[in-house]
Amino acid sequence: MKFIAALGAAAAALSVSLAQAQSMAITIDDGPNAGSTPLLSAQQRNQAILDALAKHKVQAALFVTSGYGASTPEGLPLLQAWSTAGHAIGNHTVTHPDLEKVSLAAYQKEVLECDRLIGTQPGYQKWLRFTYLREGNTPEKIDGMRNFLREHGYRNAHVSVDTSDWRLNEALEQALKKDPKADVSAIRTVYLAHIKQRMLAYRELSQTLQGRDIAQVMLLHHNLINAMWLDDVLAQARAMGWKIITPAEAYTDPVYKLEPVRKASGQSLLLSLGRTLGLGQMPGGERLVDDGDYEIAELKKIR
Repeated sequence: MKFIAALGAAAAALSVSLAQAQSMAITIDDGPNAGSTPLLSAQQRNQAILDALAKHKVQAALFVTSGYGASTPEGLPLLQAWSTAGHAIGNHTVTHPDLEKVSLAAYQKEVLECDRLIGTQPGYQKWLRFTYLREGNTPEKIDGMRNFLREHGYRNAHVSVDTSDWRLNEALEQALKKDPKADVSAIRTVYLAHIKQRMLAYRELSQTLQGRDIAQVMLLHHNLINAMWLDDVLAQARAMGWKIITPAEAYTDPVYKLEPVRKASGQSLLLSLGRTLGLGQMPGGERLVDDGDYEIAELKKIR
């Protein structure tokens, strides 16, 4: 019995050790978004996200889409608040174009134009987060952007934990537009479950592909759902035993130097690596590419 108890204790200790070994950085795209939403003003949403990060002592990265508000007199203070709070500032173009639908020259022009604004900010990093996580659908665009990044000294700000927070944010805004006093607790429950599922699935994929826990980089958006519940997302990650690190720390992981030959549009670096290696879809992998369809179906069952 003592031997069995000792084995159980060792297994529990190993489980805790492995959980604590997993690290993740938080990155926020499409910000600062100065558009209108139910419940909260643009300033309130921005501050709520910053407050959640400060509460959990997290240094994140904001990937700026300057045409969403940062280039206006009203929106610039929202961007400056991120710099003042010590977060990294990266590039996410001006108007969020799709590289598969615009010319290479037009896309590069957007990157440089966004840089002229964000380059004046403390915390600025020469990091480019591709819009829609699409890096080109032709050799000309893929190679052209890789050369562009090298020539201008940019890092490709890869994502390993992709989420469909934007899809659940749409459901949240729709519910609150119909009724500002609507009970949206079911959306919160499904959202947190979605984030947890993505974290665990991509951790499993990293172990399959790399044989280890990589430093994960999570993609979220500057939107209402994170203004309301980013605090809960971060608390959940900590409860899972994950360590939240800075994006700069995460990007020192050698996995982010890899350049998959075959790109997977709109998806995680890990999925692209898996496709390059010719791996089939892992069990449950369909939920990593469904843009939140599973969660929307769950909401319909609950509500």
